[in-house]
Amino acid sequence: MSESAAAALQRLLDIMRRLRDPQAGCPWDREQDFASVAPYTIEEAYEVADAIGRGQPSDIESELGDLLFQVVFHAQMGEERGWFDFASVAQAIAHKLTERHPHVFADVQPGDSRELNRAWEDHKARERAARSGAPSGELADVPLALPALARAAKLGKRAGRVGFDWPDARGVRAKIDEELRETDEALQAESARARRGEELGDLLFAVANWSRHLGIDPEEALRLANAKFQRRFEGMEARAKERGVELGKLDAEGWDALWNEVKSAG
Repeated sequence: MSESAAAALQRLLDIMRRLRDPQAGCPWDREQDFASVAPYTIEEAYEVADAIGRGQPSDIESELGDLLFQVVFHAQMGEERGWFDFASVAQAIAHKLTERHPHVFADVQPGDSRELNRAWEDHKARERAARSGAPSGELADVPLALPALARAAKLGKRAGRVGFDWPDARGVRAKIDEELRETDEALQAESARARRGEELGDLLFAVANWSRHLGIDPEEALRLANAKFQRRFEGMEARAKERGVELGKLDAEGWDALWNEVKSAG
C-alpha cells in the first residue's frame, strides 16, 4: 500500500472512531449497532452496482467510498466489543484469498476456469465445515439477506454441487413449462391467494435457475430489464408531453402505439 493510501485509510479510521466517541461523537453514529447498520451496508452495495451500470467513474469512486465506510463502521463496532478490528478483518480476507488461490500463491498448476471454480467452491465448503458451531449443510450459509432472485440461483447452484440439479438448461426450461401450467391451474381454479403465490414463486425459482444454467446472472438480467423499462417509459412520457397528450387518458391502443414508437427508437 502506498503512503498516500495508508494515510487516507488511517484518516478514515480516525474519523470513524471520532464519530463513535462516547463523549464527543455523533449521537446518531453512537446509537447504531450491527443490526441497524446492516441495511445501509446492503443499500451501499447496490449503489455501487448501480454506479457501475451507469459507467460513471466519479460515481463509482464515490459509491465505493460509501461502501468502504460501511466496512469501517462495522470494524469499529467490532473493536469496541473486543471481537475484531479493521486490521484483523483485512488480515482474514488476505489469508482467505491466498488460501483460495493456490495456483497464484503456491506451487500449484492452474486449470481452466471450470476447474478453478470447482476448486474455489471446494475450498469454501471446507471452510464452512471447519467453522465451529456453524450449520454444516450445503445450503446453510446462503445469506437470507440476498435478493430473492439471486438467492434462488445460489441455492440451486449449491444443491447442484451434490447432484441435485437439472442435467442441462433444457431440463430447466421444461420445468418452467410445468410450473407455468400449475400457476395457470391455480388461477383458473380461483385458489387461495397463498396457493397462487406459492405457484408463482415456484415459477420464479425455476426461471432463476434456468438463467443460472444459461450462464446469466438473473439479478443482473432483471436489473437491466428494469432499466430498459424505465428508459422506455420515460421516453413515452417525454413524447406525450411534447404532443400535449395526457397519458392517463390513453386507451390500450394508444399505449401500444406509443410504446412501440419508443421501442423502435432503441
